[in-house]
Amino acid sequence: MKARITVTLKSGVLDPQGKAIEGALHGLGFADAADVRQGKIIEMKLDETNETAARARVEDMCRKLLANPVMENYSIEISA
Repeated sequence: MKARITVTLKSGVLDPQGKAIEGALHGLGFADAADVRQGKIIEMKLDETNETAARARVEDMCRKLLANPVMENYSIEISA
């Protein structure tokens, strides 16, 4: 199975990288870019063949390492 995890900062959490990207976009003439937020995508292969078990395993990984639940939200996509 394959897993794709999208991690983003929770709303209300300061995003300095997003602000830097927004400033750079404005500098390049993209003045309409606003409220830019930056996140990360993590992709991996798993030996697990059961989708429910794979999702549970990735959920555990997210809680323990891949995301900071105090500051970040995450979503998980599982595919064959």
